[in-house]
Amino acid sequence: MTETKKAVKNEKIGAVVSNKMAKTIVVEVTRRVPHPLYKRIVSKRKKFYAHDETEQAKVGDVVKIIECRPMSRLKRWSLGEVLRKAVQVATDLSSIGIVTGPEKRVTKKKASGSTGLGRAVKENEL
Repeated sequence: MTETKKAVKNEKIGAVVSNKMAKTIVVEVTRRVPHPLYKRIVSKRKKFYAHDETEQAKVGDVVKIIECRPMSRLKRWSLGEVLRKAVQVATDLSSIGIVTGPEKRVTKKKASGSTGLGRAVKENEL
């Protein structure tokens, strides 16, 4: 009778939508439920922040996340395992013969009035 009961932790399966933070991934879990009034099946989505210690999950991967203690204000889940890896597309354009130059930054000029036409008309009148 000295058996210890292990708590069953909540698990969810979803797709990784972001891994831009250090050791954190954002997982979107989609579930299909009937609408309360109309009974039509609708998809509900929710995003969860999960801890990824080894940073192995990439965007598009299907992962299992497990409930854990709070690690930060939003992070209450940890990465269980990567169930399906996403296809990673190479971004090296030189391998297919495209030469890229320095990127130019495009900025918008602010108009002096409510429309940009007022200033052009005044310049033409002079």
